[in-house]
Amino acid sequence: MKALEEKILKEGTVLPGNILKVGSFLNQQIDAAFLMEMGKEIARLYENDGITKVLTIEASGIAIALAAAAQMNVPMLFAKKTQSLNQSGEIYTAKVKSYTHGKVYDIVVPKEYLLPGDRILIVDDFLAVGNALRGLIKICEDAGATFVGCVAAIEKGFQHGGDKLREEGYRVDALALVDEMTDDTVTFRH
Repeated sequence: MKALEEKILKEGTVLPGNILKVGSFLNQQIDAAFLMEMGKEIARLYENDGITKVLTIEASGIAIALAAAAQMNVPMLFAKKTQSLNQSGEIYTAKVKSYTHGKVYDIVVPKEYLLPGDRILIVDDFLAVGNALRGLIKICEDAGATFVGCVAAIEKGFQHGGDKLREEGYRVDALALVDEMTDDTVTFRH
C-alpha cells in the first residue's frame, strides 16, 4: 500500500532495537480516515475468502482489525493478554512473547466467541518474528476454526517472521513490508 509507505516515511521514527514508531497515526494516536482506507485494502485482499471474523491481539492491533472488520461487515474479536474477572466460562489460550515488550503473555479468547465453523482472518499492526500470529493461529486451530490468512499493517521483513510463516504454507500479507531500517532510512520490499 503505497500510501502507507509514504506515511511511514513522513511520520515514522526508527528507534534503537529495530523499533519503528508509528504512534502518530497507527498505534497510539489514530488517523481514523487513513485507518479506514487500510481496512478497505485488507477487505479487498480477502473479499473472496468467506471471512466470518477478524481476530487480533490487544492492544495495538485492535484499531486496524476493527477497520478491516468494519469494511468486511464481520465481527472483530481480540485476544486479551490476561484473563479478567469478567471472562466466564472456558477459554482458548496460548503463550506469546512480545517482541516490543520482551514479556511472555498468556493470551486468552473465550470459547463462546470463536467457533469451529468460523473462517478467521488475523490482523495486527506489526509482524516482526511472528510470535503473536503463531499464538493466534494456535488458538484458531484449538477452536477448530479455519485460519484463512493474516495481514500485518507493517511487516519487518528483515526479522523474517513472515517469511517463515509463508514457508510453512500460511498466507501472510503486509500493507507495507519494511526490508531494512537504519537511524534515518526505511527501505521497503516490493
